[in-house]
Amino acid sequence: MASPLLMLLTAFAVVLAVELPDKTLVATLVLTTRYRAAPVFLGVCVAFLVQCVVAVAFGSLLTLLPTNLVTGVVALLFGIGAVMLLREGFARVEDGEQDAARSGNGPVPFWRSALTSFGVLFAAEWGDASQLATAGLTAHYGDPLMIGIGSWLALVVVAGAAVLIGRKIRDRVKPHLVQRVAGVLFSVFALIAAWETIFG
Repeated sequence: MASPLLMLLTAFAVVLAVELPDKTLVATLVLTTRYRAAPVFLGVCVAFLVQCVVAVAFGSLLTLLPTNLVTGVVALLFGIGAVMLLREGFARVEDGEQDAARSGNGPVPFWRSALTSFGVLFAAEWGDASQLATAGLTAHYGDPLMIGIGSWLALVVVAGAAVLIGRKIRDRVKPHLVQRVAGVLFSVFALIAAWETIFG
């Protein structure tokens, strides 16, 4: 049987490889261009923690959920997100509002930013490849604690990278341009999920 450290490192490597090119990084990056970094990072990390707990608790049973149901909900959520981002991205913004959005210190309270970030990432990660991988690894190795910790740490690393990139982009790029690009990306994610729901 593999050692606990090896199981942790395996889960970390698998989830990191799955998540780096995934929508998780994009969603976290977009949130950071809109809200302050600290509440976004907190909300995202708590969402990942809950998702990892769910994944290891159910183990391989999670993979038996109806795929069409999961992808249908994901398509709907990303579709709604795309509409909201594109609407805000093309809205007229006064210079003062532009500066406030760029600085990230607007009137949005800390806990509202954190809760929004939690909700977005919790929905985005439900039934995602990383959650299914975590469930599969738990079923295979039989050590939910080490697998859960390894998976969560990988997700935190991805979130941290996205927050750092988002802060750099926010200082150099107009927020409305980021929202437009993010809206297009969310539309693509919604279409992919819809395709998987119908033809998967």
